[in-house]
Amino acid sequence: MSTDILNLDLETAYTAVSETYKGKGDIHAACRAMRGKSPIYVGDFIKQFGVPTNAGLKQGTRPTFALFGYKDVMNVLRDADTYTNGFIAEGLGAFFDGLIILAMDGEQHRRVRALLQPAFMPDTVNKWRGQIDHVIRKDFLEPMVSQRKADLMDFGLYFPIREMYALMGFPTDDTEKYKKYAAWTLAMVGGNQVDPEKIDEARRNAGVAVKLLYDAIQEVVVKRRAEGSHGDDIIGRLLRAEYEGERLDDHQVITFVRSLLPAAGETTTRTFSSVMTLLLTTPGLVDRVRADRSLVPKLIDEAVRYEPVATFKVRETAKEVELHGVTIPKGSFVQCMVVSANRDEEVFENPDQFDIDRKLKPSFGFGFGPHMCIGQFVAKVELNCAINAILDLFPNLRLDPDKPAPVIEGAQLRGASHVHVIWD
Repeated sequence: MSTDILNLDLETAYTAVSETYKGKGDIHAACRAMRGKSPIYVGDFIKQFGVPTNAGLKQGTRPTFALFGYKDVMNVLRDADTYTNGFIAEGLGAFFDGLIILAMDGEQHRRVRALLQPAFMPDTVNKWRGQIDHVIRKDFLEPMVSQRKADLMDFGLYFPIREMYALMGFPTDDTEKYKKYAAWTLAMVGGNQVDPEKIDEARRNAGVAVKLLYDAIQEVVVKRRAEGSHGDDIIGRLLRAEYEGERLDDHQVITFVRSLLPAAGETTTRTFSSVMTLLLTTPGLVDRVRADRSLVPKLIDEAVRYEPVATFKVRETAKEVELHGVTIPKGSFVQCMVVSANRDEEVFENPDQFDIDRKLKPSFGFGFGPHMCIGQFVAKVELNCAINAILDLFPNLRLDPDKPAPVIEGAQLRGASHVHVIWD
């Protein structure tokens, strides 16, 4: 990643994060083999793929175990008292400092979650649907129609941050700022590096990005507070909210918003890449969905099951537990292999087949339990609007035969880098 963070562009930052979390090996095959061998792995299963975990530099410093089955993963993610997140504040969360919801446990997490949840619920998000659809069509896709060819990721990289940052409460009159903020956010995520040759530079970049984002968000927060803290957006809600019996000060609001930004675009971008890849590579599917748009939600849900962006979640045991005859000491790391649980043969029929007609069951692409992705409804609305608009505006959409076919890859943060298409 470039050391000139001030001039870091979003595409470069996104590519750098993709490379950091790409890793090596076939994670689907490795998990399939483990499901046939043992429900639990004693040791650091993730290490073989060479990708960071949210334990940061604490990865490998304590007993570590991995789980592969649907029921085991569900039970761990559901039980936030036994399997906690606080360690993240010293791992990946170290780059975000201040209030970070992902690293909260117990009553603190419940109270903060309750503070934020209303802004992300369907009733609130659906109020944004018209605006989201308008921006996708008018600002992004309609200008592309006459080109009759494109890499859909040139669109997929930018539209989620444009939409989500508006929901956060940032000004909407300078779209270049969205791109810059998103690039700095990705620089923070890229600081969680495991390659010894890249650690120092990545951590330096992350440190600079932390400060740049703080200053940028502070400008917005101070202005919003001075204007009266109105609005149903995240910043407005935080400025009016109470936390542990007191109103949040500017520093708390700033650090809180900064900790939410990594999910404000990147996850939706990667999910979009997988959805479009599966839509265009599954025989007959694009024609079927084009003719029946009620299938779009099923398409999204099955893509999230089949190719979850985050392939695993890590938790820390708050007490000694025993699973499958194995004693897991207090303070151990437990790697929940979401990518495996989503293809558990005991739960999903023909799990390695992409099938939008399968009976809907909970999967873990957006997490599960108390820490389930708070922005999943926003992501689904954005994806739904984007897919429908593409099918409306790009007649006879198909893969570009003169370009490489899209490939979904990554041991963590899965997605396709390019989705080259043509239309009539």
